[in-house]
Amino acid sequence: MMLNENVQQILPWALSATAIAYALYSTFVLAKKKGRCNSEIQPDTDKVVHSVDIEDIGKKAVFCRCWKSKKFPYCDGSHNKHNECTGDNVGPLIIKQKES
Repeated sequence: MMLNENVQQILPWALSATAIAYALYSTFVLAKKKGRCNSEIQPDTDKVVHSVDIEDIGKKAVFCRCWKSKKFPYCDGSHNKHNECTGDNVGPLIIKQKES
C-alpha cells in the first residue's frame, strides 16, 4: 500500500510539471517553426526584393503585402481570400500622388 500512496502524492506534481513543460515547449520552440509566409514568390532566393520607379507608378499603385498575388508585386486582391482562410488582417500598400 505504501507504493500506491506515494504514487498518489507524486502524480499531481508530475502531471503539473509535464503540462508546464509542454506549454513552455510549444510556446518557445514550436512557435518558431511556423514556416515561411511567402511560399510562392521566388521561394528559392534568400530575400525577395522588387524596385519600382516613382515615375512608373502614375497617380496610384497598389502593392501586395500578403505574398499571394498572381501579379506580384502588385495587388490582385488575393489577400481577401487569405484573410478569410487564416483570420489574418493583411491588406495592400496603396501609394498615390497628393491631390493638389
